[in-house]
Amino acid sequence: MLAEYYEQIEILVTNITLGILFLLIGLAIRDVLKKSAVPKFGRVIVWLVLFLGCFGFIAKGIIQVFWEAGI
Repeated sequence: MLAEYYEQIEILVTNITLGILFLLIGLAIRDVLKKSAVPKFGRVIVWLVLFLGCFGFIAKGIIQVFWEAGI
């Protein structure tokens, strides 16, 4: 039974791992920004870049689902 769902399990674990990775990156960036005296504008730019990176992975996943479904 496990062999039947191997690809789906692999995709799920990969997505969860990427989510955890982005969370840890966000926590590390928050810590660095908090400890150093970064101006407000710099913090906004850093968080914007991080968000756009996460959004790119999310958009890729959504596009891939629609592409494979043939919608």
